[in-house]
Amino acid sequence: MFDEEKLNKTIMVVRKADLFKGNSFTGFLPRNIKDYESIILEKYGWITRGFAENDPNYKQPIGYCGVINPNLKKIYAFQRSKKDQEYVEKKLQGNWSWGIGGHIELIDDKGKNPLHASIIRELGEEGGIVEVFGDVKKIQVLGYINLEYDVHLVHFGILYAIETHLEHLIGKDKEISGGGFKTINELEEMLTSPEYKVEDWSKTSLQPLKEYLASL
Repeated sequence: MFDEEKLNKTIMVVRKADLFKGNSFTGFLPRNIKDYESIILEKYGWITRGFAENDPNYKQPIGYCGVINPNLKKIYAFQRSKKDQEYVEKKLQGNWSWGIGGHIELIDDKGKNPLHASIIRELGEEGGIVEVFGDVKKIQVLGYINLEYDVHLVHFGILYAIETHLEHLIGKDKEISGGGFKTINELEEMLTSPEYKVEDWSKTSLQPLKEYLASL
């Protein structure tokens, strides 16, 4: 369920036929295997979110950014609000995540890469850390997330990694109820603990983020 304001927003989409060309995948695909970001930037268009959510012929690209402190060897994780009035998307409400990001909107279509512009905007809106990421060259594409069931049928994730020297982040968005930097071991424990409900994309992204952190 979405509120009317979100449904009326114009967002970026790409036709599945243009994105996959008959060769889809499920799960995570590293960038060095296929450069879907370039395909999206060549083939994207704009429609209202209300239309896109109900048409499986389109994928909605979503920038999904892991914020990493290489000195602490930790990744920022947060919980989405459990309150109805603060988080209306029931399928994600109360879930834990380590991916900051969202839909690419018309406001992001000002430079050569609206995907990166969207990430910078979302980091400012959700994490309040946009000043650290003024240079888009700091954004590293790790790969792509595609799950073909439920709400994921109409979404396509671009997994980014961004490094920061900050040790504490405070989510400014009311949709975030709390969070902090966590080690890989802590995140892995969250996946197996009944106390935490972790969203599917975070589950899928943990291994590539773990590999990236190990390479620093």
